[in-house]
Amino acid sequence: MKTNHGLFLVGCSAVALAGCGPTDIASPGTGGNVIINPSPTPTSTPTPTPTSGTVTAAAGCPTISNPTALTDAGTVSSSQGTWRVCTLPARFTASTTLPKVAGLLYSLNGRVDVGTDAGFSSTSTGVTLTIEPGVILFGNTGTSWLAVNRGNRINATGTATAPIIFTSRDNVLGLNGETSQGQWGGVVLMGRAPITDCTTGAVASGGTASTCERQTEGAADPALYGGTNAADNSGTMKYVQIRYSGFVLGSNSELQALTLEGTGSGTTLEYIQSYNSSDDGAEFFGGSVNMKHYIAVGADDDSLDMDTGVQANLQYLLLIQRSGQGDALMELDSNGNETQTPRQVSRMSNVTAIQPATSSNNEANGQASLFFRGNSDISLYNSVIATPANQCIRMNGSGGSASATLTARSVVMTCSGTGDDRFIGSGAYTAAQVAGFFGSGANGNNAGLTSTLTGGFINGANETAVTAFDVTTLSSFFSAGTYIGAVRDASDTWYAGWTCNSGAANFGTTSTSCTALPTT
Repeated sequence: MKTNHGLFLVGCSAVALAGCGPTDIASPGTGGNVIINPSPTPTSTPTPTPTSGTVTAAAGCPTISNPTALTDAGTVSSSQGTWRVCTLPARFTASTTLPKVAGLLYSLNGRVDVGTDAGFSSTSTGVTLTIEPGVILFGNTGTSWLAVNRGNRINATGTATAPIIFTSRDNVLGLNGETSQGQWGGVVLMGRAPITDCTTGAVASGGTASTCERQTEGAADPALYGGTNAADNSGTMKYVQIRYSGFVLGSNSELQALTLEGTGSGTTLEYIQSYNSSDDGAEFFGGSVNMKHYIAVGADDDSLDMDTGVQANLQYLLLIQRSGQGDALMELDSNGNETQTPRQVSRMSNVTAIQPATSSNNEANGQASLFFRGNSDISLYNSVIATPANQCIRMNGSGGSASATLTARSVVMTCSGTGDDRFIGSGAYTAAQVAGFFGSGANGNNAGLTSTLTGGFINGANETAVTAFDVTTLSSFFSAGTYIGAVRDASDTWYAGWTCNSGAANFGTTSTSCTALPTT
């Protein structure tokens, strides 16, 4: 989450991502709505505008189950061809499927709600929005975002060869480059799992049940989340790309590519890519989140931000920070509410986190790629951190009986500095204490590894030589593995096909370019 926002413009190279830093407003793109051709009259046969591309616009919009139909907004053209544009209703009040139709895009004009907020204590399942594999949706305005309200669900289940893509109007028009970002809001799942740092109500205390709720960060109108059901189910997101998101509405008010708010463990989150978010790649506000195979490329703030009492299990994370502009690879904290419960408990395994240039966080205490703030409990296993221009870990907390904890097993890091200088302590902690928390030797940790990653993120000889910790002893959520990092070797290609390629990360020939749309 960002803090202070000023205005700052930067340049970039063709291979290194650049953008607005954590103290800056990110560029919202060219702004305005997509300029489209008017819909054809009902009595005539629509004729697509000739282009040099291969896409031919669909004849019209499909019929859906929602009482408010799709709006045929005509066609939009780029060098890739011509698409039919079908605008989503402002609210889905009945379970609805958005089918994959050749030559058709779905547009979000502002906030699009899935169902209506069912409330803090509700147990019902309301509306489910199903999105078929290969569907492309775009935010038609900067403040467009998809809001899956409490008690409702999303079923966005793509495939490895037909991912679901959420993107921006500029991406549709072919206007984006390596540094484009912040052109629409993003996807927000609001659930009924416990949270802290309440907007209204209070956390559980002394036998009193929690009544804690919060409003969505970055929302111009209230969108509430929080409850008491840790196993709440907000649906499924699998094989999904979220591009060019993270619109900034004001100071301390941003949307991420993926925002999980009070999201429960019944929600399925797998194979999700965030690309060029002007804020965080993903931010978790409380809840009980389980997620596997998450990729963040080019975040302008943190690749992963977790707070407000989240209880998280995460495995196979590939974090590739915006070069020279992104903040931390991870910011995990308790938002100054160290004594509230539940306090953050996050367990992560098989992370490969890469920060190719100096972090832009400009902390007075130094620059570290992993920032653990507040009295949270963080466990990191079987992971590779490559941040040669920055220190490894910064911990800040108040100490005392509720002090933060850090557990690391089979974690290797390539960082600036030597010895304790690779670490930063602030608040109640010294660098030496943080180094001690990280540990070394018997648990397989090494803060001075010489990185041998190949292809940018694939394990090399030094990473392969590290003995993995058995994470199946921690929870049934974790998959067994004999290696550290997110990508075992060149034959391990779980990231290929459903992702998009950029100058920052090339996921192979089966993945398409982030600046273009798939045409099949």
